[in-house]
Amino acid sequence: MSFEQTQNRREFLKRTGAATMGAMAAGAHGTANTAAAANKIEPTADTCILLWMAGGMAAPDTFDPKHYEPYKEGLDVNRVLSTFPAIDTVVDNIKFTKGLEHLAKVIDRGTLIRSHVLPDLGNILHSRHQYHWHTGYVPPVTVAAPHMGAWMAQALGPRNPAIPAFVDIGQRFNAGEREELKAFHTAGFLGSEYGPFLVPEPEDAVQTVRPPKGMSPQRFQRRYKAYREMVQASPAFKATDDFQRDSLLRSIDSAYRLLDSPAAKAFDLDLESKETFDKYNTGRFGQGCLLARRLTEAGARFIEVTTEYVPFLHWDTHENGHATTVELKQQIDQPIAQLVLDLEERGLLDRTLIVLASEFSRDMIIEGVPGSTARDQSRAKTDVLKEMKHYGLHRHFTGASSVLMFGGGIKKGNLYGESASERPCLATSNPIGVEDLHATIYTAMGISPKYNVEVERRPFYVTKNGEGRAVNELFS
Repeated sequence: MSFEQTQNRREFLKRTGAATMGAMAAGAHGTANTAAAANKIEPTADTCILLWMAGGMAAPDTFDPKHYEPYKEGLDVNRVLSTFPAIDTVVDNIKFTKGLEHLAKVIDRGTLIRSHVLPDLGNILHSRHQYHWHTGYVPPVTVAAPHMGAWMAQALGPRNPAIPAFVDIGQRFNAGEREELKAFHTAGFLGSEYGPFLVPEPEDAVQTVRPPKGMSPQRFQRRYKAYREMVQASPAFKATDDFQRDSLLRSIDSAYRLLDSPAAKAFDLDLESKETFDKYNTGRFGQGCLLARRLTEAGARFIEVTTEYVPFLHWDTHENGHATTVELKQQIDQPIAQLVLDLEERGLLDRTLIVLASEFSRDMIIEGVPGSTARDQSRAKTDVLKEMKHYGLHRHFTGASSVLMFGGGIKKGNLYGESASERPCLATSNPIGVEDLHATIYTAMGISPKYNVEVERRPFYVTKNGEGRAVNELFS
């Protein structure tokens, strides 16, 4: 990591952390704006599942195939646009790349967007872009911006009072940029009760909703009461305003109710048949998709399943891009397709909006977009392919990325937008930015893009300044 990157990350942390503490200390809680709340939208979905391809999923190697060049030593990297050949899908005018055969069979249930455009945000940092995508706001923000899932929990409430409205699956916070990631895994000024119920390890999810092994219910109840009293007595708790204190206590009480509820069985993957479990069991992400299906059935409102962001791992392919993507496709292809099929079989797909997205795409040559001043951060710089680790799309590309959407009122078998077939592969039709994509998602869930709460006597909107506009062409 360069000194410049380190300083940028420290500044991001400093300002975002200050915004979070400032929001709590100054009582920057929100109350729903009644005019916005009255602006009712008929929902087409009751639950939203976000499948997050953390680290920058390369569209030309997944859902937007370009000219394919197989690996060959000495090959000019300018000729490399896709490192996988295209494959047919069940929709005539949509092709994917090799390794996504299961998803190719279910795209007739959804829409592929090939023109999702992201900003460069200066020096391109993953956590900064992920903060922007998940909250709709570019950090630093004057108050702590809520995660999309927190907005849905606050605006819509739980579908099942015993199940957390917002569940986040698969992201651990023990590696690089952990504090930056924590900054947007929060309900911000909305209050702790709307924050994510974190399940870092989906295979062990049931352990997060059970008392410690060997502890009697009576002893656990005593410890719960003692913990609640300890929190109330802490200086940090007393320093916050009444709203944030009450919200934190409500979140503690909700967690305790879940531990004592039959609904906790939704977190137990051992209750699935071996046949079903094996269809999803491609690793932590696949197990997360199975857990997401169970939580959808149980009544969760918003569920995020991530491939997990760790610097230089997973989709953060700064070298060994092709080989890494082979592995990632094996992890995501069958579980996502099975999630779509299982929800459809259970009659839930029509009311469940599934969104697959990433913070940006990748390109062999271009960092950001043409003319960007963003620093080239590739670790596989070369003019010609000299070894296999050079083969892949290593640089961050923000000019066009791919998004998949299934269910929830979205058109079936639909292709929206396109990107240029030759470099630079910019969006050439129907570009859609974060604000409008978010507006589309919120609209499907019955939330106006202008929905807001009042913070420090000013409205704070679910889409930036309330300016997001739903793309009606995406709805059936």
